[in-house]
Amino acid sequence: MDAATTVFLSLGLAADAFAVAVSSGLAIKHMKVNKALKIALFFGGFQALMPLIGWFVGLTFSFLITPIDHWIAFGLLSFIGGRMIYESLQSQECEKKFNPLDTGTLITLSVATSIDALAVGIGFAVLKDSIALAVTAIGFITFFLAFAGVFIGHKCGNLFANKIEFLGGAILIFIGSRILFMHLTEVPLVMGH
Repeated sequence: MDAATTVFLSLGLAADAFAVAVSSGLAIKHMKVNKALKIALFFGGFQALMPLIGWFVGLTFSFLITPIDHWIAFGLLSFIGGRMIYESLQSQECEKKFNPLDTGTLITLSVATSIDALAVGIGFAVLKDSIALAVTAIGFITFFLAFAGVFIGHKCGNLFANKIEFLGGAILIFIGSRILFMHLTEVPLVMGH
């Protein structure tokens, strides 16, 4: 996967964490840099760890799925992207008060926002793409977006969260479609071997 695609993938995966970071910023009364750093470290760390775990799982079972790897990557990214778009369109009327700085809450939020990255890691394994650049990009981009998101939420409120999640979902669907298209257009060359 080229660097530009990796960056777009990272941005798409970070959209959930950014949206939750914005919501977290809303709940923080007295904003300090260390509070935003804590949230960003959790989100960025889990977003980097989960694709790595997915990659190891995918490598273990790659011999079973290599013939259909492009369909798996397309399906996973489209499903994740579609779910993000669906969730972005849902009403936020029932938002509960929570303490985003509580470690247990942060772990729960971090896992919830990084499940998508686990599935992407599996996709990297079946496509035999290098995971190092992806893990680094996903972790750093999520960290910086979450850090900024906490401050944006604290200052601007809940105006952007759903729009960002929608955009992130659309990016993931685009990347999945691109993987499928690129593989399908190469099929005649592979079949000729």
